[in-house]
Amino acid sequence: MRKAKALLFEMGRSGRQGYSLPSCDVPEKPVDELLPKKMLRTEPLEIPELSEVEVIRHYTELSTRNFGVDTGFYPLGSCTMKYNPKVNEEVAALPGFACMHPCQPEHTVQGALELYYNMEQHLKELTGMERFTMQPSAGAHGELTGLMVIQAYHRNRDDHKRNKVLIPVTAHGTNPATVTMAGYEVVQIPSDDRGNVDLAALKEAVDDTTSALMLTNPSTLGLFEEEITEMARVVHDAGGLLYYDGANLNAIMGYARPGDMGFDVVHLNIHKTLSTPHGGGGPGSGPVGVKERLVPYLPVPLVGKKGDHFYFDYDLPESIGKVHSFYGNFGVVIKAYNYMRMMGAEGLKQASTDAVLNSNYLASLLKKTYYIPYDRIRKHEFVVSAKPEKKKGAGAGDIAKALLDRGFHPPTVYFPLIVDEALMTEPNDTESKETLDAYAQAMEDIAKDIDQDAEKVAAGPYHTVVGRLDEVRAVRNPILRWEKK
Repeated sequence: MRKAKALLFEMGRSGRQGYSLPSCDVPEKPVDELLPKKMLRTEPLEIPELSEVEVIRHYTELSTRNFGVDTGFYPLGSCTMKYNPKVNEEVAALPGFACMHPCQPEHTVQGALELYYNMEQHLKELTGMERFTMQPSAGAHGELTGLMVIQAYHRNRDDHKRNKVLIPVTAHGTNPATVTMAGYEVVQIPSDDRGNVDLAALKEAVDDTTSALMLTNPSTLGLFEEEITEMARVVHDAGGLLYYDGANLNAIMGYARPGDMGFDVVHLNIHKTLSTPHGGGGPGSGPVGVKERLVPYLPVPLVGKKGDHFYFDYDLPESIGKVHSFYGNFGVVIKAYNYMRMMGAEGLKQASTDAVLNSNYLASLLKKTYYIPYDRIRKHEFVVSAKPEKKKGAGAGDIAKALLDRGFHPPTVYFPLIVDEALMTEPNDTESKETLDAYAQAMEDIAKDIDQDAEKVAAGPYHTVVGRLDEVRAVRNPILRWEKK
């Protein structure tokens, strides 16, 4: 195990200095003339005194402890942690993009508006939607925006009794949270024995109080909903709408479009599917697209075009209003746009092909050792159940810790909830066969270790910066800041 790193406050020594400022070239004034007296400190600020080399070494060493797709395989199920080509970063950093300000006059940002406009055309073609807003800053934010649009649609029709949203048990965890935040009641729909949404249960649940069905397709099990068009018919016949959670779009780009399946609203995690960096708190981008009858309710402004001129269109009197300051996370949109232009239509389709191939290949390797429920041809991800291993003494969480010891980021654990001891793995489209083989070998080795000494596996990890953490205590009593002893 690596030695714990000392904090900067613990490293500091009186008299050390890590900077050298030039002499002041303006008349100096006492600080109490520059600031109100009530705002002045009564005692010196306690900050560590360090040399420049100590600071540089400290943060450089800490950076080596980060894990990301640039440093290793990141099979986090349902998150599509694919590689982000560095040319995307270079394009987003071009001065014309990076140095502009959102308050600039419209005529000075024509290039940015053109990019937004073109991006919308690409997303419309990719999904089968009529219009898109780029404002939402992530997937869950897109979910809330989409449900607000649906809500506005029903209210505009004086259909106020629709207070329920149907959600499959295989849905993302953010879906029920978003439904509740939007003021709806969650109605859970079970799965059938093939892992699909139970069509009979759906038909029984749908009535005139149904506002929408919120669905991920493929699901978090990595399975394509085989009865999706019938499900759409059932909901639409009852006056409800279909909401598409686009977190798993990486599995079907170029092969199927949510709009053609019957969905009325879709959000896309372009910080996943279209390769811009994901995780670590952001930034993200979750554009929301809608069919024609829902366009009037989208957030303002949209980007319009007259001749060669691009402009902000605020002419949406029934809009739900703004959901993000200015026009969304522009830098993420730039990277996603660059990725789409580099890949082209056939390239995006190939990305889905490779993602599905990698998923099925890795699953075929792992099922020699592990139990995979709903074992059929899957899309971009699959779920292993470590229930047999748990009975031996080491479950999904323990396997995840053991993977850390072997240099791999673990897959998503304990989700979806319908699979006991779940390990949800998404290889994505940017990984090589050699990487998948090495991961499968590591999983096989862990299974052998569990057979030999499950108690030892359950006590790991052994080679990380810190050992087994008290996760329950961390949740109940988090220490979020340093305090001087």
